[in-house]
Amino acid sequence: MGKKDKRWVMQRKNDFYYKLAKQNHYRSRASYKLLQLNEKFEIIYEGDKVVDLGCAPGGWLQASHDLVGEDGFVIGVDLQKVKPLREENIVAFQGDMTKKETINKIIDLMPSKADVVICDASPNISGVWEVDHSRSIELSLMALIATTHLLRKNGNFVVKVFQGSLFDQYVQLLTKHFKKVQTTKPKASRSVSAEVYVIGKKFLGNKFDKNTDFPIIKLIEDNEFLDKYIEETHEKNETANNNEENNKNGLMIKKIKELRKKRSKL
Repeated sequence: MGKKDKRWVMQRKNDFYYKLAKQNHYRSRASYKLLQLNEKFEIIYEGDKVVDLGCAPGGWLQASHDLVGEDGFVIGVDLQKVKPLREENIVAFQGDMTKKETINKIIDLMPSKADVVICDASPNISGVWEVDHSRSIELSLMALIATTHLLRKNGNFVVKVFQGSLFDQYVQLLTKHFKKVQTTKPKASRSVSAEVYVIGKKFLGNKFDKNTDFPIIKLIEDNEFLDKYIEETHEKNETANNNEENNKNGLMIKKIKELRKKRSKL
């Protein structure tokens, strides 16, 4: 273990929320992020049915269970295998939230549509900020798409997003699906972290439209989730969009995608 690794381990062990999580048998300090978000924004209520996208190692599953109680239901999915929790009303399985079969499995396991969908997932970090930010937006878009199929009307949504040039556009996209959209950073988030949480309250009930006029959609235009699962709600708009800001964002996304391809070849 190098000096930097040792320093990171020591910093984590001295972290207030890390120690608090250990004391209260939470699998992650991130549990306190959700608890703080809920205290401020009243997202999850007792008896709610909650879906956790990207749930490993299980800290948000545990926090959600504490909030919904024995009358609620919590289901989580992650690419990694999640160690089972002892509570009978928590279900976690290994799967890819960007795949049709995963979303269908969640729907099959749920007693009814979700009251709340939460997502604390992070992309694999490359060290190149433009790439990491775009991957975070991509992951958050996929979480939103899944949410529009899993969430009941007037339900709530929480998602983690890295700050950056595309952040405001993502927030604006959420206003098309939720009556109220807010952004925040809970106290449990480390000050050096670029993560921000976006809260969507009162889902309007509309499915995701891949033809929506937001350039960030180009980040996921080749994803099979869009091609094979999303129900198109409008005819494709053949009219060219001459909006200057959209053109600018489109060029920036093109540049980011080229950079990501370049990095993958290294």
